[in-house]
Amino acid sequence: MTKFRSRIKPRNEIDVRAGGFSLPRDAGLHSRDLVVGVALAALGLILLAGQAIAGQADIVGVDASQSSDKSWRFSVTVKHDDAGWDHYADKWAVFAPDGTMLGERVLAHPHDNEQPFTRSKSGILIDEAINVVTVKAHDKVHGWGSDALTYELKR
Repeated sequence: MTKFRSRIKPRNEIDVRAGGFSLPRDAGLHSRDLVVGVALAALGLILLAGQAIAGQADIVGVDASQSSDKSWRFSVTVKHDDAGWDHYADKWAVFAPDGTMLGERVLAHPHDNEQPFTRSKSGILIDEAINVVTVKAHDKVHGWGSDALTYELKR
């Protein structure tokens, strides 16, 4: 005679199918509490992932021209997965070869729905002896991005 095994759980256990295990009914944990706990944990991970996913701000394009007063106008294209007011590309800057900041454009708000984006700044004074500059982007979480762009000035 063949033995029959019941798949019905004893009354004192709760079946948690997603995890593939059973909890005793008297563990003080109700299935609703478990669902809420898992949902809150998942939300926390999503929020943390959003911070990590945004990463550093990158310079993806630079154009510069010198005006008649010998100052420079820079148009800089920045790419960053802005994630609202707490994590967005908040500025870019032009640096001399020795690391001196020559000019900076502060970005006043996130560009969540405009990526990449280009912003300009005029009136940047650069000594005639400098032929190459470095342009870097900055974000509120990571600071200055490691992907800087070197730009040769055309006089």
